[in-house]
Amino acid sequence: MTTPAHWLAGARPRTLPAAVAPVLAGTGVAAYVDEVVWGKAALAMVVALALQVAVNYANDYSDGIRGTDEDRVGPMRLVGSGAASPRAVKMAAFAAFGVAAVAGLVLAATTAWWLVAVGVACILAGWFYTGGEKPYGYLGLGEVMVFVFFGLVAVIGTTYVQVDGFELAALYAGCAIGALACAILVANNLRDIPTDREVGKRTLAVVLGDERTRIFFVLLTVAAAIAVVGVALTTTWWALVALVYAVPMVGACRAVIVDRANGPALVPVLGRTGVAELLLGLGLFAPLLLQ
Repeated sequence: MTTPAHWLAGARPRTLPAAVAPVLAGTGVAAYVDEVVWGKAALAMVVALALQVAVNYANDYSDGIRGTDEDRVGPMRLVGSGAASPRAVKMAAFAAFGVAAVAGLVLAATTAWWLVAVGVACILAGWFYTGGEKPYGYLGLGEVMVFVFFGLVAVIGTTYVQVDGFELAALYAGCAIGALACAILVANNLRDIPTDREVGKRTLAVVLGDERTRIFFVLLTVAAAIAVVGVALTTTWWALVALVYAVPMVGACRAVIVDRANGPALVPVLGRTGVAELLLGLGLFAPLLLQ
């Protein structure tokens, strides 16, 4: 019998900073430009968290029925481990997508109806990452979509619904958040290169190979810093507080480049990168809110 602990593990709570950080960053930009609309910020947070959980369950379901997770190194998967039936996990994914859709509809109704199209694109991107006959996550496009949807769309969208306009600072913030969101996926896929290659899952890490994937991880860390400088140039130099994200990333990059971490040894790298993304979001939110 599937227990609540199983469902919690399947939701992969350690990935939730990737949902919280862009909303914090986008709300910080909104605060600097005009003011925070806390109700809309809360709805944006619900959308982001629900989408993250939905994607996690959807990946669990799709990878599980393909047999991709049979020899998984990382955290437990519900379908792959047999802890839950594929149908139950699929329904859980749809339920989470539904929560995101409802919150998103409220935002669209109170902001602009064209945002419904953005929401539909987010849901489709979440499902077809590993779902469908030709999932783009199996074609080396996962990082691109993560950067777009969990970086640019999430941050710019959060700012837009509060200030009703596009802000250049939100673009830079979206690039910073997106870079670290990509780094999380890169570390995950670096860990899974051997098993993904065996089952024909051509992630970007499989395409690049071990060495270039490690270099890519570091480049994403540097790219986030450059984007933070862009935020500071378009708002206030206090935004550089967000560079605190580099503290956990130093250890993560050392593990990837110097220690050559593989397999289970890359799990802490995922944790550090998730913490770094959350710190980046907080580092933008707090100073921009107080200015």
